[in-house]
Amino acid sequence: MLVTEWVRDALKLHMAGRLAEAEALYLQALAVDANLHPVLVAMGMMRLHQGRPAEALANLERALALDPANVDAWSHHGLSLAALRRTPEALASLDRALQLRPDAWVVHYYRAVVLKDAGRTGEALAELDHVLKIKPDYVDAWVARASIFWMTGGTDLALESYRRALALNPDCPEALASRANCLWTRKQDLTGAIADLERLMGIRPDFPYSRGALLHLRMQAGDWRNLAGERAALDEGVRAGHRVVEPFAYQALCAAPADLLACARIYARDKYPQLALPQRPHRRPGRIRLGYLCGEFRAQATMFLAAGLFEQHDRSRFEVIAFDNTRDDGSALRRRVLAAFDNIVPIQKLTDRDAAQIAAAQELDILVNLNGYFGAERMGVFAHRPALVQVNYLGFPGSLGADYIDYILADDEVIPENEEPFYSEKVVRLPGCYQINDGKRPRPRADSRAAHGLPETGFVFCHFNYPHKITPELFCLWLRLLRSVPDSVLWLLETNVLMAANLRGELLRAGIDAARLVLAPEVGHAAHLSRLALGDLFLDSLPYNAHTTASDALWAGLPLITCRGTAFAGRVAASLLRAVGLPELITNSLAEYESLALALATDRARLQSYRERLTREPTQLALFDTQRTTRQVEAAYEKMMVPWTGLETDS
Repeated sequence: MLVTEWVRDALKLHMAGRLAEAEALYLQALAVDANLHPVLVAMGMMRLHQGRPAEALANLERALALDPANVDAWSHHGLSLAALRRTPEALASLDRALQLRPDAWVVHYYRAVVLKDAGRTGEALAELDHVLKIKPDYVDAWVARASIFWMTGGTDLALESYRRALALNPDCPEALASRANCLWTRKQDLTGAIADLERLMGIRPDFPYSRGALLHLRMQAGDWRNLAGERAALDEGVRAGHRVVEPFAYQALCAAPADLLACARIYARDKYPQLALPQRPHRRPGRIRLGYLCGEFRAQATMFLAAGLFEQHDRSRFEVIAFDNTRDDGSALRRRVLAAFDNIVPIQKLTDRDAAQIAAAQELDILVNLNGYFGAERMGVFAHRPALVQVNYLGFPGSLGADYIDYILADDEVIPENEEPFYSEKVVRLPGCYQINDGKRPRPRADSRAAHGLPETGFVFCHFNYPHKITPELFCLWLRLLRSVPDSVLWLLETNVLMAANLRGELLRAGIDAARLVLAPEVGHAAHLSRLALGDLFLDSLPYNAHTTASDALWAGLPLITCRGTAFAGRVAASLLRAVGLPELITNSLAEYESLALALATDRARLQSYRERLTREPTQLALFDTQRTTRQVEAAYEKMMVPWTGLETDS
């Protein structure tokens, strides 16, 4: 009788979410009778909920040996197999549950989820439509349906499904979080996205990554209310091991390398646990088979830097393959980039496992991750370890926190000596600047200040990063520069109306004419390079520097000053300035940065000398010598391959 009471009480606790107390009672019951199959099923469900699918599977298999007609056991057996990426077996278990109970609509929902995760979106939608005919008020099905449309490019259909889900349950956290992401990334609806996240935080302040996502979007809007308190809360959460912020958003909010690594480790374990394919014991002889996996083979910042790298690779030593996760933008740059590869493998419509199997079949020596946690990333492919060596380069300025990424390419500025403990990867440093640059970038064309609303003679301070990199401390410094330099203006990139209104409000509160803030729309790359040449001085950001934007500015002949930060993302501009021979524009404190900016604003001759040095023969500068940096990158790759080839390199 006591065992029965334990089981009854445990089930109540389990349903209430009090898992630790429920588990204690389950284990007490099993200690008395190890064959209590309802308890084994409940334990399996609990382990699955806790993210421990292998343990869940063991409990459920014991339960099924005792009661092979248990539908709950079969359905959760299928979900456990799916969590272990054993999709065919998972579907077989769910089919067995449906054979036992054909009217079990929730099993059709589970089947849809497994099919969705396997990339079989058409079949998944059919299952969801079946579920919604039977159970039209099933919120989870509407959310799953929305996620499929989002994955496949049907943004408006996705938003309609989110609307249906939230009409049924306005407080559904999954729907609020996902719709916010969809609104921001697909519709640039910052107001709507912030509203959804604010509602979510009011309901579930511990919902994974929501606090960081909301702060990131508020930074995009130039909304700095309680920024110090929110940053401190994120730091505290990361140090406690909680899922409070995604690594990309954290880069602009944190300057502590240890915290940045901790954040990346949390995210990698949560989203991309290692799921290795069978490993090859040896490499295939001959040229190094080098793969680049990227979701940005298009007119985008990474390709503005890397296009020449793919063209310049020495084909006598490397075979170069693109693993393309990119939406086709029809651009000339995309055509140029893809033409530079020996082979192109489209993976956008493949699951991570399928893409990894194809990559493994290519017998890759090195696979380079050009996204990391930025953009159309595919870390899940790397989690299967399809290549002998896996490398983090260019797309994400910091550690990915994943043990299956072996190396990070850097230099001695962005990762100084003795800072290796802040990276899960082994650090391989290039002798110059780590950042490849394309020496075939368009040169700036003649342009006029008047066409951009700039004063013909006044001093133009500028900054063209996205607004999430602008902190209130830095903006206050810039306003002090405006006060100190008569007739000067601050020229910024305008990405949304909230940012424009909030920053103009900051000028008004500081007693500065709002007309001295000039906002520039987003334009194509060639036009952007031409307008950069109109500025007088580029003011860098901290803790997240300008990266591609800084290289663009220097290519356009625009002098740039930076303050050296304490983490990779905050040291990139210093590395770039060293590579163009202008280390005197690197400062080591914001006070020094402000002093230098003011000095340069009153010394036009000095600024002109810098401009002439940048524009005289830009491809002769180390930063823009694509062939030179390519040879250095190749030497780094060969160094990484030494354990597999046994051939020492000269570098």
